[in-house]
Amino acid sequence: MPEHTGFLTYLLAQLPGLRENARNVGKTFIGGHHVDYRGLEPIFMSLLILVFFLLLASEVRGQYRRLSEAVIPEDKLTLRTFFEAFFGYFYNMAKEVMGPENAKRYFPLIGSSAAFIFFSNASALLPGVNPPTSNLNITIGCALVVFLLFNYYGLKENGWGYVAHLAGPKWYLAPLIFPIELISTCVRPVTLSIRLMLNIAVDHLVASIFLGLVALFVPVPLMFLAIIVIVVQTLVFCLLSCIYIGLATEKHDHHH
Repeated sequence: MPEHTGFLTYLLAQLPGLRENARNVGKTFIGGHHVDYRGLEPIFMSLLILVFFLLLASEVRGQYRRLSEAVIPEDKLTLRTFFEAFFGYFYNMAKEVMGPENAKRYFPLIGSSAAFIFFSNASALLPGVNPPTSNLNITIGCALVVFLLFNYYGLKENGWGYVAHLAGPKWYLAPLIFPIELISTCVRPVTLSIRLMLNIAVDHLVASIFLGLVALFVPVPLMFLAIIVIVVQTLVFCLLSCIYIGLATEKHDHHH
């Protein structure tokens, strides 16, 4: 995707020490290029998203600690009701896909993924902000976390039966089925990351172009489209993560 400059790029450019030492961070995971101050923008933006979310979460947690406020339901949209509806929706989705027991056990991964991806996507609505999820290095990092954990959960629940299940129901089919299942499993983080990155990057780029051409009224429909993309991509990432965890932790009967 073509790069375009956000306000954080200008801010980082004003720090000469950062510009000189950015290369010391290392090379990018995708492409193996040396990181410059532009390459640090997604990392800084991700950290800002995390700090922002933690501040909101601490405020909501403080409300729950005040028992009188936590018991009485509110009749309007507040930060607390938003968090309840947001995480309640994804918990119910996880419960439908994985079952109540697994949903409770693995929801920290699903909930944290939903929160980070949603707020990262939503940052695209702020003028001059490049969302971190429009960068492939960030999205593949998220996808790799899900990939490593659902395989870990599968091994923890089923032991080597999880690996044996990839070989198929019959031993003589293993040479054919195992490579296909292995490739299919390893491709999952690639599809998760590229799907998220492309949708957010293209949506943000198109909105930025129209905003630069006509700053009044015309971008409004694109903003509504952006909201749909933000919600749908968060939902798709978390739904697929639930499916992968559910498939990995499902009890398998082997008849070899």
